[in-house]
Amino acid sequence: MKAMLLKQEGDVSNAPLCLTELPDPHPGPGEVRVKVQVCGVCRTDLHIVEGELPRSTRPIIPGHETIGIVDRIGPQVHHLKEGDRVGIAWLQRTCGQCEFCQSGRENLCAQALFTGYHVHGGYAEYALVSEKFAYPIPPTFSNEEAAPLLCAGIIGYRALRRTHIKPGQRLGLYGFGASAHITIQIAQHWGCAVYVCSLREEHRALARQLGAVWVGGAAEGPPETLHGAILFAPAGELVPPALRALEKGGTLALAGIHMSAIPRLDYARELFHERTLQSVTANTKQDGLDLFHEASAIPIRTHTQAFSLEAANMALQQLKAGTIHGAGVLTLA
Repeated sequence: MKAMLLKQEGDVSNAPLCLTELPDPHPGPGEVRVKVQVCGVCRTDLHIVEGELPRSTRPIIPGHETIGIVDRIGPQVHHLKEGDRVGIAWLQRTCGQCEFCQSGRENLCAQALFTGYHVHGGYAEYALVSEKFAYPIPPTFSNEEAAPLLCAGIIGYRALRRTHIKPGQRLGLYGFGASAHITIQIAQHWGCAVYVCSLREEHRALARQLGAVWVGGAAEGPPETLHGAILFAPAGELVPPALRALEKGGTLALAGIHMSAIPRLDYARELFHERTLQSVTANTKQDGLDLFHEASAIPIRTHTQAFSLEAANMALQQLKAGTIHGAGVLTLA
């Protein structure tokens, strides 16, 4: 099979992913093989490729927003069958036995394996996934529309929940890329007014198009206090102003897997009055199932920009530059 392989991390400007011919994978017990049709290009892929996350498996095929068709079944698979359309997300496997797995918090499992990080992902013609962590894809969505939901959508949804935002309240989004452009649609479905802080004018334009009540920069701050906010940009320097923008009792959720250093916080200005700073770590399987159920009901419409598999380096370069309109996807079918 053809795959874009990362042998050694490096700046995406140097095109570190190599087009490689590899043996087709074969599913093991409890696994299925998926013939990849589309794979989303996620900021986490960028962090892996550029070495901003702790080093894991090398070489590795990135990609964890994968949509495709099951074309081979491994032993001990009981529910999926050949021809099923499924999605492969970031969380690939957990131990199932620890206190976190037993309490519905498998995203915190110390033995969790992640797609495109510990095991090969979807920047390839074929990918493997445990049956337990394969997502059925609702017919509401095309492959291109569904792919960003598998990480950008799920993480945005989990972050939104962790702000404890309620209908009629004011939500702030800092950064307006793939995840935020999905999250705004859910928040509006919940009856929230959304305020967007973003650097790039094309991202601000998309935010206005999707119904943001105010769009501006983090330095100027929203015109009203926020009951909750999500920081999508991996920029620690935005944490203090985002906290200052919160109403008393508000929560700021940090949605990224990686972030630059957070400056020293002023307790009185930024945390007092029971403001909460909340991180978001991966997702549970239930987060994904809930997200797809709600996304179908809205229905969410993702904005995507397509690239070929061979153009994966270019897609990551544009993601880093902030020039992708919505979410980037690699198309293989």
